Order: sequence, then structure tokens, then C-alpha cells
Amino acid sequence: MYGNYTMVLSLSSCGAGAVINLSALKTYVGFSPKKYLTCKRSNIAVSNQGIKATASASAAVAATEPLTKEDLMAYFASGCKPKEMWRIGTEHEKFGFEVKTLRPMKYEQITALLNSIAERFDWDKVTENGRTIGLKQGRQIISLEPGGQLELSGAPLKTLHQTCDELHSHIYQVKTVAEELGIGFLGIGYEPKSSLDAVATAPKVPSSTSILLRRFDIIRDYLVRFVSSDPDDVMRRTCTVQVNLDYSSETDMIRKFRASLALQPMATALFANSPFSNGKPNGFLSMRSHLWIDAIKNRTGMIPFVFHDSFGFERYVDYALDLPMCFLHRNKSYLNCRGMTFRDFLSGKISHLSHEQATINDWQNHIGTAWPEVDYSVSRTPYRLKSTVGLLYDEESLQTVLDMISDWTPEEREMLRTQVPITGLKTNFRYGSLQHVAEDVLKLAKDGLERRGYNETGFLNAIAEVVKTGVTPAEKLLELYNGDWGQSVDPLFQEMKY
Repeated sequence: MYGNYTMVLSLSSCGAGAVINLSALKTYVGFSPKKYLTCKRSNIAVSNQGIKATASASAAVAATEPLTKEDLMAYFASGCKPKEMWRIGTEHEKFGFEVKTLRPMKYEQITALLNSIAERFDWDKVTENGRTIGLKQGRQIISLEPGGQLELSGAPLKTLHQTCDELHSHIYQVKTVAEELGIGFLGIGYEPKSSLDAVATAPKVPSSTSILLRRFDIIRDYLVRFVSSDPDDVMRRTCTVQVNLDYSSETDMIRKFRASLALQPMATALFANSPFSNGKPNGFLSMRSHLWIDAIKNRTGMIPFVFHDSFGFERYVDYALDLPMCFLHRNKSYLNCRGMTFRDFLSGKISHLSHEQATINDWQNHIGTAWPEVDYSVSRTPYRLKSTVGLLYDEESLQTVLDMISDWTPEEREMLRTQVPITGLKTNFRYGSLQHVAEDVLKLAKDGLERRGYNETGFLNAIAEVVKTGVTPAEKLLELYNGDWGQSVDPLFQEMKY
């Protein structure tokens, strides 16, 4: 089963990669926290900590002089890795619900689940004010999203077989504990039944006493001012899987970024899986993707400059420097930046934060709050999954994709982005439908996986069926809703349950 699919190119201290957001995809790959990064110019060190699951931990940062634009570019450049070191992985989110009532998990149930997983399967607890808010085991992290969504951030792995094994192990552990608690987990991109109020009360922790929720509240405050969509809807009722890939050079990053961004709507169509809201069809195949279309224009979307000749590390740094900041992490707490840009922060123009000196960790946190369709995220190690591995980790397939998209116009790319959440693979494009593009891309992905030599092409079988029929997972659910389910979404919880 699939969820919504959104590509993102992730540039991290460990490398960059095309990232796919496949909401609650059942077979996925894993993500790892950042490694040590050293920028010689300013002697900057970034510790190996996971941001989300270690919200209460202080960052280890040492800077001998103020950061400069060159330092920020060097941070991205340090991610270049030789091909033999490229890895794949994801962040995997899912909705928890009470099996008897189909209501979202309560915070007390989330705590019991985390504590039991820790005790039974030897995970270390991540706590905040005595509460368990996450788990850590080696390079894997389990954390919570604002609506109580459970997220696994996995380890960097070499093959799709390894990533599949990682997922199966994680799901086994979660299900073993969840079933005893009367809890199930749902693989879908948008909460199909409960109202926003019901979901919003899932983690019942006063934000005034929670550092983690303080971070969420600051981001929400920013979204309220700049987003036309309801920020609570975006933060609390959506799920995703983000998949990252490595790059070897600035040129390699540019090529992968462009290929990923152009093909993002096709990816959304292939994995579209959020057709229900509040217990009935919402008019979309991918409600999750649609919500982001109305989000912050300069912080989300197709970022057209990626296709300009000027694009590279410096151009992306300039873009991120002029984005308003959400927060700073200081002394185990989060400070609201009130929408001032990172460029202003570097120059000391933020009056209420004038005493603070920018660090690489600040830059990392800032980059992590940019959400275009494909992005640089310094909080993640780069990876990628299935068809994407075959496309972006194989030089021949990647070049063929770049040739294919070379004459796509900005207007066409934007049209695909806005229309695909509604019509999926049936979206009209040039002389046919997007399904025909997907057929060509799928063949390239298969060829690329074959050349990798790890016997990974079998992972494309489910996608191949979607491409062949042109019927997305969302359309199959709608057919069941109007047929066997008698126009009720309740059976979906069993159908899409892990």
C-alpha cells in the first residue's frame, strides 16, 4: 500500500539527495541523523544528534568567528560523497488509532507504546520533563509529529533489501506492542475520519510545559501568518515518508535536484493516497499534496530557479538566507524569531536576538524549515527509494531523465503540481497523459536498478501495476468506498492497517 509521494532533494552534512515523501508507504527506506561536520574556515563542529527526537538536548557547536556565507556554502559542499559511499533511507510516518473506536491515539497511549517498545526491544528513551517523547537505537530514531503521528528515522543503508528488512523489523516491533494496547497504525497520507479537533488533542501535553510542543507552536505561529491553508491541518492530519539520496559533487547535486523536482508531480500521482477527509471523499486523490499548494509561496513549491543556469550551492544559500526564520534552539528551549530572515540574523539586525551569534546548528534548523517540493535539509542524511534509486543512482538513467525534461516549461511543471492531486496519472500532459511519462520513467528506473546489480527490480512490481492501469491507490480506495464499503470509511482502517 502506498501513501502520497513527494520528492525532496536533501542536502545534509552527510550528503544530499532526492527525497521522496511517500505518505505512510509500506515498503520504505531509512534516514540517519547527521554526522560530524567540520568547516575549516570557522572551525565549526556539529554533533551527531537527531533534532526531532532530541529536542531537549543542547547542540554541541563551537565557532571561533561569526558565520559567513562561505561557511554556509561549505556546509552543503561538505556533503559530497564518492559513489561507493552513497546510501538510501527515509523517515516513515504513520497514524495511530484505537482499534475499537477508530479515534486517534491519546498521549497516554503514545507514552505507553513508546515505553513498552523501549523495554521490550532495547531502545533508549528520549525524555522531556519526565515524559517519553521518542526513542533511539543506534542510528535509528522514533519520534512524534504534532498530531501524534509516529515516525521512524532509520539508518543509512546500501540496498533496498536492507531498507525493506529495516521496515519489517520496525513494523513488527510497533505492531507487537500496539496490538496489546488495542492500537493500530494506518498507512495513508491524510487522516480519513476524525475531525481536526479530535486529532489536535491527540498529544495532550500543555505546550507551556513541553519544549517539543513549544517548537511546534512556533512553527504553527509562523504558518498562521503566512499560509492560507490551516496550519493545524498540515501539521496534524498528514503523514509522509521522506527519502533521501547522496550526491558526489555540486554538479551531481544540480542534476539530481532538477530531475527530482520535474518528476515530483509524477511521483505524487503514483503514490496518491489521501482521498478522504472527515469520513467522506474530499475531491482529491492526494489531499496532502494539495494542502501544500496553498502553503507559503516562497517556502514551498517548485522553486523555479533550480532550472536556471545560476543554480548551485550559492544560489540555494541565497534563497535560504532570505527565508524568514522560525526559531532558535538555545539552552534546551526554542526562541521565536518572529519572521526575521537568516540574513538579518547574520548581520545582527534581529533586535530581540542581537545578543545571539549564528551557528551552523542554527543554519541546519533553519534549512529544515524550508519545505519546497524538493529541498535541501541539513537535518537528514541523504537517501532515496525504489524507482528513485534506479533513476538517480544510475548515470545513464539520470541523463535520460534530464534529456526528457529539458524542454518542460515552468508553466507545465506548475500545472502538473496543481492538477495531479486531483486527477493523478490521468492528468493531461502535452500529447497524452502523465501515465505515459510514468511508463517511460518506470523503464528507466528498472534499467537503473538492474545496472546496480543488487537484484532490486522486484521492488518495482507494485508501482508497475499502478503505471500499467493508471489507477492510483486513492482511486482504488474510492471504488471500495462507493462499492463494498457502502460509502463508509470505517473499513479503510482495516484495509490500510499495518
